[in-house]
Amino acid sequence: MSIRVKDVRKTIGDTKTEVIKGVSFTIENGEFVALLGKSGSGKSTLLYLLGTLDKPTSGQILIDDADVASISAEALHQLRNLKIGFVFQFHFLLPELTALENVMMPTSVFGGQEKHRAYAEELLRTFGLGDKMHRLPRQLSGGEQQRVAIARAMVMKPAYLFADEPTGSLDSVNGELVMDLLKTLNEKQGTTIILVTHDSDFANMAKRKIPLVDGKVVEL
Repeated sequence: MSIRVKDVRKTIGDTKTEVIKGVSFTIENGEFVALLGKSGSGKSTLLYLLGTLDKPTSGQILIDDADVASISAEALHQLRNLKIGFVFQFHFLLPELTALENVMMPTSVFGGQEKHRAYAEELLRTFGLGDKMHRLPRQLSGGEQQRVAIARAMVMKPAYLFADEPTGSLDSVNGELVMDLLKTLNEKQGTTIILVTHDSDFANMAKRKIPLVDGKVVEL
C-alpha cells in the first residue's frame, strides 16, 4: 500500500492562484511523515489533497493504486470510510454525544455499531480515558477531547491517518501526549501517518520530512 503523488498542482480562487506547484513523491505503507513549511507554503492544502478532502487541479494522487480524482463517488466514499482517518486542530466532537458515542460515529455509516464498540472502548482505555468514556465533551479537558478525536479517527482501523496541526490548540503537555499517541499508533499498529505541524520538535518525531516552500517540495 502507498500514496503516490505525480506532478500535482492546485489552483484556487477567481485569480487561479497556484498554491501547489507540481509536487511528486511517494509515501510508503507504515511511514510517519511530517509536511513542513511556513504559513502559506501549501502544506495544509496538500494534506487535504492527500486525504481526499479536495481534488487536484491537475496531476495524480493514487492511494493503493486508485486515482482518487477519477474513481466513482461511491468508491471514494468507501475509501474515506475504510482506509482514511482525519484529525484536525480542533476536535469537532458532537456536544450532545458522550466520548464513546463520538468515537463510534464513523461506524454508523456501515451499520453494525455494536461489533465496533469493544474496539472503541479499548481505544479510549489505551488513550487514558477509560473512566471518562461516558462523559460529554464539555466534561473533558481540551487534551482529552483531542484524544477522543484521535480515537474516532482510528475506530475503523484506517491504513492512513492525516493530522492537520493536531496539537495546535493544546498546551505543551497535552501536545506531547497527542504526539506520543500518534507515534504509538504508527509503531505498534503500523498506521501510516501524515502530519502537518508548525512545531519543529514534534516534526522531529516523524521518521521523514517533506518540506514545502511556496507550494513546491524542496530538499532539506
